[in-house]
Amino acid sequence: MPSIHKKILPQYFDLIASGKKKFELRLADFEINDGDILVLEEWDKEKNAYTGRKIEVTANYILKTKDCDFWPLADVEKYGFQVIGFEPK
Repeated sequence: MPSIHKKILPQYFDLIASGKKKFELRLADFEINDGDILVLEEWDKEKNAYTGRKIEVTANYILKTKDCDFWPLADVEKYGFQVIGFEPK
């Protein structure tokens, strides 16, 4: 299965690490399928650097849509959205 690496902010990383958060809302500018490994690497926005913490999850549900306004409209029109449900690896 492919591994896909993505940045994640500390507050979301902690929720995933605790087991409380089991999904991701991401711009659908990359391909991901059920069973793929998502490597979430904690990103410190203020330092503009990775913290060194990472967590691997397995994608088990993908929902793609264009009905959300978190990202610039041009990117939404181009890519749409995807919600990634997962379980700990």
